[in-house]
Amino acid sequence: PRGSLSYLSSGINAEYGGNNVTMYSRNFNITDCDAFTRNYLTKTGAKVPDPQSMEPEDPYFVHRKKEASTMQPHRPYEKCDTLKQFLENDRNVLRFYCVWDNSGEMFGDVRELVLHYFLADDTIEIREVIRANSGRDAAPKFLHRSKVPKDVGALHKPGEITQRTVLNVFGPMGHGGRYILDSLKTGAVQKEFYTDADLTIGAKVNVWGREVTICDMDDFTAHHYVTRYGREKSTPIHYKQTEAAKAEREIPPYNGWGSEEDSRANCLKLIAQAPKRDFIKFMKKDRQGLDSHVLRYFARLDTNRPIDMDRCFIISAFLSDDTISVFEPEKRNSGIVHGKFIERSKIAKEGGGYYSAEDLYVGAVVSFRSHKFVITDADEYAKTYAEKHKNE
Repeated sequence: PRGSLSYLSSGINAEYGGNNVTMYSRNFNITDCDAFTRNYLTKTGAKVPDPQSMEPEDPYFVHRKKEASTMQPHRPYEKCDTLKQFLENDRNVLRFYCVWDNSGEMFGDVRELVLHYFLADDTIEIREVIRANSGRDAAPKFLHRSKVPKDVGALHKPGEITQRTVLNVFGPMGHGGRYILDSLKTGAVQKEFYTDADLTIGAKVNVWGREVTICDMDDFTAHHYVTRYGREKSTPIHYKQTEAAKAEREIPPYNGWGSEEDSRANCLKLIAQAPKRDFIKFMKKDRQGLDSHVLRYFARLDTNRPIDMDRCFIISAFLSDDTISVFEPEKRNSGIVHGKFIERSKIAKEGGGYYSAEDLYVGAVVSFRSHKFVITDADEYAKTYAEKHKNE
């Protein structure tokens, strides 16, 4: 309402231009209108003034801002906003395959490394590729995740490198002193660190005095450099060492101590283990009541020496583990000590392999440890067993 009348759009536009509009005893200053209202009033032939400032300036707040700009706080902190970089690049990690050639030093060699560059905070982590049986301790990290300076130089004292430089204006050191921020950063140590722009195939990175050469990168890293820097992936450098041809293991000849299988087990592993036995065969062919599963043969030496031509031997073949023993029975006034001639064990053939029950029969010539025997006869159990199992 406007007195006894009411406001119309033309009346409000007439007031537009700095005059106040009184509505219910409250004064309003119209400064602007929206695009539709401006278009409508223009079509009706009304002249619409230009927009004015939205709100008047308060002299008090203007004075406070001016005073605040001339003041410096006692404990100033520089604003270093890294949240944006973290939110945009979190979990984005560049991976490079590198080598560290330390062969120039005593006992040094070429070591393969994997360099991880974290885009979230520009830090670098290096892990070493440790092959199986390389003789090196499996350390979790070659370099802990941190920023790597380009120029190592001498080590600085604690507190020498800080993010801000603070000056003691007056007062004692510690409690009671007055400090201000040195905007000129007098005496600040400037350190330049590696960034993703410095890392490329063929580049050499100084990792605390160790020269690491970048040889290759993964697909995500190559895509990052194409999209951000417009650099295509270079030709990778061959860095993987070729495995040397494995030399065949030479087994020393049997020296006669213990069984040959046991001696061979000492050469196959660092910690010797007893040779494995065929347990199923042992259970089937072990002694079962009157069935001994031991075949006995009579034999003589195949020799022309008169003193050895009359010697007799009993060859026992144990079917449970394919072992053989040779026993010489007593012969009075022969001048030869009777007893165990060859202890029970597996006996190797001259052409390879071991003797078994299939190699023993009447008329066979066998060589047991440089002694040739001719089998002349067999006991009744051996003959009966051979007839029952002639197809085996």
